[in-house]
Amino acid sequence: MIFVGAQLAAPGLGANANHAGNCSVPKNYLEAAVEITQEAGKILVEELSRPPDIRYKGDEVDLVTQADKRSERFIVERLTKYFPDHAIAAEEGTGHESASASEFRWHVDPLDGTTNFAHGYPCFCVSIALAQRDTLLAAVVFNPFYNELFTAARGEGATFNGKKIHVSKVATLSTSLLCTGFPVRNRKASPNLQFYGDFTQHSHGVRRDGSAALDLACVAAGRFDAFWEFGLQKWDTAAGVLLIEEAGGKVSDFAGNPYQLGGPVILATNGLIHEEMRAMALEISRRSQGPAPP
Repeated sequence: MIFVGAQLAAPGLGANANHAGNCSVPKNYLEAAVEITQEAGKILVEELSRPPDIRYKGDEVDLVTQADKRSERFIVERLTKYFPDHAIAAEEGTGHESASASEFRWHVDPLDGTTNFAHGYPCFCVSIALAQRDTLLAAVVFNPFYNELFTAARGEGATFNGKKIHVSKVATLSTSLLCTGFPVRNRKASPNLQFYGDFTQHSHGVRRDGSAALDLACVAAGRFDAFWEFGLQKWDTAAGVLLIEEAGGKVSDFAGNPYQLGGPVILATNGLIHEEMRAMALEISRRSQGPAPP
């Protein structure tokens, strides 16, 4: 059974539950995700005022900070208290995906936009999403610096700071504002520079803000008209995908197939310019004399 819409009540959670000590216990999955995300956001704001404690994951471009670690530790501990049987996939590796028997899996990015954060650029967020098997149920993206909270529950729409949101009504690529991102690893192997150049020439512009989760949330809110990127992880996109779908947008790969979390390429749009962007992406691939991304 898939819990959708108003049925997003979380089994085992209720007014009399006491999984979290003195904490007020959430009534459903989305409420739990909002509470946890906002508390993790407080950690990030606190860490932002301190000198950055930067480590590197294998090279000098893939950063991890103390803020990533503190935020993830808190999120995993709180999710485990509320939902001890759920699997948790978290970017910095402290989750417990070994609970593979569970059909419920949380996708956690404790700090999306780590490089921005480390440089004091306030484009970063906490991103949390829950999936039941392959169906996304609840999603939260929170930028604590600007106190911007994006939420979605399957069948119930998407909101920004409590107000319903919808994707934009821009109907042509030439009048659209797009966003994308580039990998921190294997930069020379990424095909995205060619796509970036071509889409820039055929739109009002392309922004590169360094946080895929926030980019996707901004498509859901109508700030951007589309987003594409290569090689993103499940925790990068899970929350944003549900936000866009619930805000009336469309998400696929370049071939037009439904996007699978962790797939090699994502195209997320307001729906109106989806086929135009997809056709151009395939043309760029052909001109690059490489195989079209799936």
